[in-house]
Amino acid sequence: MDFSEDQIIRYSRHILLQDVGVEGQEKISNGKVLVVGAGGLGAPVAFYLAAAGVGTIGIIDGDVVDLSNLQRQIIHFTEDVNKPKVISAKEKINRLNPDVNVITYQELLTSENALAIIEDYDFIVDGTDNFPVKFLINDACVIAGKPFSHGGILRFDGQTMTYVPGTACYRCLFHSPPPPNAVPTCSQAGVLGAVAGMLGTIQAAETLKYLTGVGELLTNRLLSFNAKTMDFRTVGTRPSAKCPVCGSHPTVTQLIDYEQAVCDISNRKKH
Repeated sequence: MDFSEDQIIRYSRHILLQDVGVEGQEKISNGKVLVVGAGGLGAPVAFYLAAAGVGTIGIIDGDVVDLSNLQRQIIHFTEDVNKPKVISAKEKINRLNPDVNVITYQELLTSENALAIIEDYDFIVDGTDNFPVKFLINDACVIAGKPFSHGGILRFDGQTMTYVPGTACYRCLFHSPPPPNAVPTCSQAGVLGAVAGMLGTIQAAETLKYLTGVGELLTNRLLSFNAKTMDFRTVGTRPSAKCPVCGSHPTVTQLIDYEQAVCDISNRKKH
């Protein structure tokens, strides 16, 4: 593709990188990435991918902006409260970079729509905050042969890994979702706002590395960190032959909607 003079200036810091250059920027500009969730993780992911010039960014989220989101979900502003998150995110991306085609899905990702939605994308980013959807994303991507970035945050902690076909998937590490309410959510236990940015930018970097083919992805590795101590740790993983979705004898061959814990912080305060 031929970049305009303005585009060459906009992406000049990428083009100057020996490992990226014009060819790498073309790959980014031709890339199609789906961000699942426009919240704490999805916000920095979508913003940085848009700034980088990813050609098509899909955003799926069925929620609206709440005042409590603004402590960490940096793509939404005060005037966006009660606005659908996907619309708010699309507006900011369009203002940041008109080169980007933003496709919005104002709905939840479910077992019924997941495979159809991810079909058109090169890479999927898990920016969700609950285990049922994380397992749904994993299973859909494994079944469809799609690479994705997993991310999770809570309190001061974050963890992430990248999956490409043939490497360890999320279920290789975590066999099945925990029982509802066994593990607190961010709305129950809290999260330091900047932790969302720390992990989201790592996921964005993994996405750009995948699109350009530069560097080593977080495949067969689980990266975790604690922002209190700034300790980062990487644990090696490997595909499990007993994995229920990517193992030798898979038992998960269709997508499942697991029960999702619901937390209303206002109701909890009343009680």
